[in-house]
Order: sequence, then structure tokens, then C-alpha cells
Amino acid sequence: MSDSLRAVRGMNDMLPAEGALWRQFEAIVRDWLAAYGYQELRTPILEHTALFKRAIGEVTDIVEKEMYTFVDELNGESLTLRPEGTASCVRAAIENNLLFDGGKRLWYMGPMFRHERPQKGRYRQFHQVGIEALGYAGPDLDIEHLLMGARLWKQLGLAGCVTLEINSLGGAESRARHRQKLIEYFEAHRAQLDEDAQRRLYTNPLRILDTKNPAMQDLVSAAPRLMDELDAEARRHFDAVQQGLTDAGIAFKVNPRLVRGLDYYNYTVYEWVTDRLGAQGTVCAGGRYDGLVAQLGGKPTPACGFAMGVERLLALMQEAGTPIASDPLDAYVVNVGEAAARFALQAAERLRDAGLKVALHGGGGSFKSQMKKADASGARFALIIGDDEAQAGEVSVKPLRAGGEQQRVKLDNVTQLLKKG
Repeated sequence: MSDSLRAVRGMNDMLPAEGALWRQFEAIVRDWLAAYGYQELRTPILEHTALFKRAIGEVTDIVEKEMYTFVDELNGESLTLRPEGTASCVRAAIENNLLFDGGKRLWYMGPMFRHERPQKGRYRQFHQVGIEALGYAGPDLDIEHLLMGARLWKQLGLAGCVTLEINSLGGAESRARHRQKLIEYFEAHRAQLDEDAQRRLYTNPLRILDTKNPAMQDLVSAAPRLMDELDAEARRHFDAVQQGLTDAGIAFKVNPRLVRGLDYYNYTVYEWVTDRLGAQGTVCAGGRYDGLVAQLGGKPTPACGFAMGVERLLALMQEAGTPIASDPLDAYVVNVGEAAARFALQAAERLRDAGLKVALHGGGGSFKSQMKKADASGARFALIIGDDEAQAGEVSVKPLRAGGEQQRVKLDNVTQLLKKG
């Protein structure tokens, strides 16, 4: 049996070959968020467990089954690796009084943690980009968030790969009426409920509608619909969201069974889904959560937001053949000889001062072996320095990706030559 250490199951390394796609995605996302006036917020990956129990709901898969929770041996506190970003964002806004002068548009990017069975598109450490608009009532921010999603899919080359599903959960009174009807309905069909549904029947019957059990789909399809319980205000809100999407030319489907897996949502909820990633079809989800700020100790504050899974979107970009922008080295510096090594170090720094991307060969080796590494690096040029070049203050410049002759020039002229070529 091997004694070599391995990564924790479901927690993956990002290898250098994958870096270009991650950087391209992150650059697009940062520009996209800036275009809508969102400001970055960074929160700790560890929070008090009570935060997620209060925000997400104790009778949810995340809290019941998926959180990485432990007791801090120093002070006995129960701590949890964050399984999602909204609760942490709201906690930070309350604790730091970010809303004292009005609403805030915030965004975050980083790792989340859930103890799930690892599979393609679902990992135990995964990354999310999320946005939260705190302090904004009415449907206009719901519409803005959906327009933002549509714009991002275009920028990522995914416009034809995802579709939008929306629903309304209404307010507390609507959900209370619907909850009672659900309990009565499922009680009458208790024999058809699986173990999860039996457990949720009296604690969170709405979540039964989100079951993935094929044997329960007909039962769920015939269940009372929350849409039928919406009051006039909730209907006006939902109608305005649909009108905003229609005005923008964004196709959508109203899915009355869409409930989301977190308790804090009200009114608008939605998911952007794809059929190209197998079972892991949701790539972005969110909605309105007007009660969460007060629920976590702040003043009553309307709010809405969404989060997207980075790994799923990257997999979708690869599946869709999204072009990946290359970012090659400008030069790879080959050097043989003691004087050459010292001069090569100075030359590489001079070129970096000029804004060029330069890799300096290390570890010795012949000119031939170093030239193979220069070619494998993807650099546009090889800069060749021997002791003769070093003594003369010169560099031999060899094009690696395009035609042209090798030429020997003064170091002062190398920058201009590389930028020109």
C-alpha cells in the first residue's frame, strides 16, 4: 500500500494547464460585475455554525447532511466551513453596518464546502461567484439580476447552453396556506412518500416538491401549487418580473415546482439550467430573501441575489468549445556559462521592467536541452546568452513561433525587438 499523501476526496487541485481557463473566466466576471456597479466583499471561510442554521434552515439537506462542522478545541465553539455565501455576506453587512447609508450591491468569489458524494460538477470543495443586492425592494433588482445572468452567458459563449426557469414563493401568509394544504395532501398519500419526504412532512413539506426520486414525480406533480396561493402583491411582483424579461427578449419557463433548497427565499426564485452536464444541471440560482437580514439580527431589509458554480460553468465552457485566450510568454532566456548566468538574470529583470513576460532557465543544461524547454514553454522568442554575449552586453534573439532569422542585438534593443515582433 502506498504511503503517498493525496488530496481529500472531492477537493481538487487546479493544475497549471487549467489556469488559463480560470483566469479568463475570472477576468470576464470582474469586468461584468464592474459594469453593473457591484463591489467586492470577502468573508472568512469559517463561520459560527449558528449562522447557517438560522439562515439556511435546520431542516434542509445542507444543514442536516452536508456541512463540515467541528468544535474548536480552544474555546468549545461550533464552527462550520461555509457551505454558501449569502449568509456570510448578510452577516458581514450587519456586523460592519454597511447599510447605514442605503442599499449596497455586493459580490464575492471563493471556495465553499459541502459533504456530498463527489461526481462530475459536484465537489466537496467548490467555488462560487455570488452577488447580493441589499436594501432594494420591488421587482426591478430581480429583473436586473436576470439580465445580468443573460449578459454573462453571452460573454462566456454559453448563450445557447442554458435556459431560465422562474417561480414565485410569495410571502409568509401564502406559504403558510400552501404548507397546510401540502401536509394534508401528502398525509393522504403517506404510503407513497420516501424516507426523506416522511421526515420533512411536518417540518419542511415544501422541500418534498424538490425531490429527485423518480418514484415520487407523479405524486409531486399533482400536489397543491403555491402559485395558486399567491396574494395580490406577490402576483404583481411576479408579473412585473415576467414583463421585464419579456421586454428584454429573454426566454423563460415558469416552473411551479421550483422551490430552492434554502429556507430564506421569498417571492422570486429562479435557476439557470443546462442539459449538457448530466445530473448537475443547475449552473446558477437565486432569488429574493427579504426576511433574512432581520432574521440574522439586522433591521428589516429587502434583499435578493444569486450564486453560480464556477466548476460547472468551466465544464460547460469546455463542452461548448468556448475559445480560451492564450497568454504566452514573450521570451525564454537560455544561458550557458557562469558569466552568461549572471548577465541572463540582469537581462530578464530588465525585460520584466519593460512589461514583458520572461522565463529564465534554471538548473543548467546544454544549449540543445534548454532550447527544447524554450520551445515547450510556448514563448514567442528564445533569448540565447553565452559568455561571449554576456561579455559584449548582447543577446541572441531567436523567433520560435513565426518566421524570421536569429539576430544578435544589444540588450538595450531587445525590448523594442520583442514588442515589435
